[in-house]
Amino acid sequence: MTKISAIDVDEMRVPEHVAIIMDGNGRWARQRGLPRSAGHRAGAKSVRSVVEESVRRGVRVLTVFAFSSENWRRPPTEVNVLMELFMSTLQAEIKSLIEHQVQLRIIGDMSAFSPKLQARFDEAQRVTRHHQRLILQVAANYGGRWDITRAAYSLAEEVAAGSLRLDQIDEAALAARLSFPDVRDPDLFIRTGGEKRISNFLLWQSAYTELYFSDLMWPEFDAAAYDAALNDFARRQRRFGLTGEQVVAKASA
Repeated sequence: MTKISAIDVDEMRVPEHVAIIMDGNGRWARQRGLPRSAGHRAGAKSVRSVVEESVRRGVRVLTVFAFSSENWRRPPTEVNVLMELFMSTLQAEIKSLIEHQVQLRIIGDMSAFSPKLQARFDEAQRVTRHHQRLILQVAANYGGRWDITRAAYSLAEEVAAGSLRLDQIDEAALAARLSFPDVRDPDLFIRTGGEKRISNFLLWQSAYTELYFSDLMWPEFDAAAYDAALNDFARRQRRFGLTGEQVVAKASA
C-alpha cells in the first residue's frame, strides 16, 4: 500500500460499512488469454487499492467476499491457487495493515482450511486486533445461509440448555449471533463483473443495503471506480420504510 494522508478524507457523506463481491477475476484472465490464476493475482491488487481508498474516504468497515462456501466446487487447481494466494497476500500485506491501523477479521467457517492457513489467519488477526482506522473483514468459506443457520442453531442450543426462553427470540437475538454483531449492517453493497445478484453473501445483514452493480471485472475496479460507487451512494436517499418527506423532515428536525 502507498502512504495515506489522514487529512485527505472527502467531506461528502460516505457509507460507514461497504460490502463487496469481487467478481470477474476468471473472465478478466480469459479475455486476455491468461490462466484464471492470473486473474486472482491481479484481483489482489484491486483489494489493496480499495482498502487504501476506504481509509482515505473515511469508510469504517469494509467486508469483501474472498471465497464462498460454494467455491470448493471449482477445479482443485484453482482452489489451490486461491489458498496459496491467501497465504502470500497475508504475508505481503500485514506490515501495511499495521502501518495504516487496519484491523483484519476473517469471517466464515475456518475449519475447512489447512492448519497452516488457519494459523496464519489467527496471527494476522491477533497483531491487528486493536486497530480502529478501518475494519477489513474478509469472508472466506462464508455463506449467508450458513451464517443464519449457525445463528439459529446457537439459539436452539441456548433454549435447550435453559439459558434462553422462546419468547426472548427476536430479530435482535438472531442478529447478535451472526458473524459480526458488533458492526452495523452494510450501507453499500458493490458487485463487480456485470452480474446482478447477491450470491448468498450477507443475506440477513443486507436487508436495507443500497446495491451497486459495476460492469467492470474485479481486476479493473480501481480507486476511481470505487469513488464512483461511493459518490453514487452519497446521492441516494435511504428511507428504511419511511416516505421521502418523512426522511427530509427527520433530517431537518
